[in-house]
Amino acid sequence: MRGSGSNVSAVDATNRNTALASAMVEELARCGVRQAAVSPGSRSTPIALALWRAPAIEVTVVLDERSAGFFALGAAQATGIPAVVACTSGSAAANLHPAIVEADEGGVSLIALTADRPPELRDIGAGQTIDQLELFGSSVRWFCDVGTHEADDTGLTHFRAVACRGFALALGEPRPGPVHLNLAFREPLAPVPVEGQVTASSELALRGRGERPLTSVVRAGPAPAAAQLDELTERLGASPRGVIVCGRQTDPGLAGAVARLAAATGYPILAEPTSQVRCGHHKLDSVIAPYDLIARSRPEALAPQLVLRFGEMPTSKPLRQWLAALPEADQVLVDPAGGWNDPSRLAATILRADAIAAAGGLAECATAGGSDWIEAWRAAGGAVEAAVDEELASLVEPSEPGLHRALGGVYADGDVVYTGSSMPIRDQETFLAALPVEARFLANRGTNGIDGLISSAAGAARASERPTYCVTGDLGLVYDMAGLASARSLTSPLRIVVIDNGGGGIFHFLPQAEALADDEFEALLGTPSGLSIARIAALYELAHAKVASLEELPQALAADRVIVELGVDRRENVELHRRIATAAEAALGAAL
Repeated sequence: MRGSGSNVSAVDATNRNTALASAMVEELARCGVRQAAVSPGSRSTPIALALWRAPAIEVTVVLDERSAGFFALGAAQATGIPAVVACTSGSAAANLHPAIVEADEGGVSLIALTADRPPELRDIGAGQTIDQLELFGSSVRWFCDVGTHEADDTGLTHFRAVACRGFALALGEPRPGPVHLNLAFREPLAPVPVEGQVTASSELALRGRGERPLTSVVRAGPAPAAAQLDELTERLGASPRGVIVCGRQTDPGLAGAVARLAAATGYPILAEPTSQVRCGHHKLDSVIAPYDLIARSRPEALAPQLVLRFGEMPTSKPLRQWLAALPEADQVLVDPAGGWNDPSRLAATILRADAIAAAGGLAECATAGGSDWIEAWRAAGGAVEAAVDEELASLVEPSEPGLHRALGGVYADGDVVYTGSSMPIRDQETFLAALPVEARFLANRGTNGIDGLISSAAGAARASERPTYCVTGDLGLVYDMAGLASARSLTSPLRIVVIDNGGGGIFHFLPQAEALADDEFEALLGTPSGLSIARIAALYELAHAKVASLEELPQALAADRVIVELGVDRRENVELHRRIATAAEAALGAAL
């Protein structure tokens, strides 16, 4: 690891490759890139060296390209700034594909720099060569085979311009996502002096524009027009029984505007933690945390006339299904980034406007209906929360639902929480209370996979320089053990909480659990790894603690780099979830 400092430097005129690569990296730094993950290789030496020597860019060397891709993705998601991942040619580049598709679906700014053989060495059996042209298909916002250029005025300016364009497209025009720049280098790959290879004489080619990028893209946020706000205000006024639904998005500034909108309209807020609205120092009195358990019952008394959604659809399947079963409800999605996140196909309006500006503008114009609606939601939420607490209080052993209740008491202002897909993200959504804590909740929910979670959390910890919690199952840990290598060198705390249920616990909630014989289910879906988490921690020189009760959790998580293991039983977990759902339904019926 290394970095950071000024982004003003001079082109490295050692040879053609060092000049072209340093010009590109110089522009990336001037655009704002501050984090890069680099994997070792010969063909990528020019670009890796340029990144390493860039004062403004912090470089982390990650041996495994798949892990490096997710490390950069986590860094980009934590900061909102495009991060770079660089690798050599051949299958190394192919190993970036899982992170690329996650960045695509999740709208995360990522710049992949893949070294390649020059055209004359392609398709003739040269070593470590595959077809890297448009390797990632439609998953990238832009692919550019940057080309083999001389280090003259045209070549250096071209590399600078490609860097600026790549940064802008990764940042979003309009939707953020990955960009793939393929860099074909001829010999010499090492920084050996070659006289006469750098012939550029233009100051613009050699030095660019100083502190400024060669080309800057100026974004004027699409504030909603007055006519749009007026029309939506009328619809809100005609629908006193409305709800504000907040799904995954990363801007912490949205929470305050949504809270003001809820106060103005009298609407409840159904916000999953990764919306950055469930928790924080904004007003939380309208946040109904246990909406997943409420939605399972589909109470008629709480059926909304209008749904106003910010961010993606929440993870909760019961909420998705309930909203999809309300075709008469007026559904409005606020999505400035060009997505089409409407799996129910029932949205009447998609507003392409800045979410904070839209929520704030509506809050200024809207008028609240009667208080009965929000009070009914508060009563329902309070009753369900009490039922969950009572059920969890009766347990002696630690549980998956109880873990997220307990973690809520550990998180502090400034923390980053990176949660794995499968059961952890679902249980976090269902059981984490609305808390006055300014923590940042992140997840790789673009493709909903467990791949790369540890690497992503390590990247987020590196880029944010904040204490970071990673919540995963045992299979998620095993799947991405390579990410633990990056965790060793972090300067900020990374605390990994592993729910060890001996395999794939989520599959017990699916029809396959009843339809398959036990031996078939265990072999194909249960898939216990049989690996010792303590030995995994020791292999990567990380602290390890196994907690027997949730009361031990705060002390176990006091270490800076630690894997905390929580042992639970998969089948008992299913029964616990069923008991909680039954208790919540009874409490909801009594409250309404």
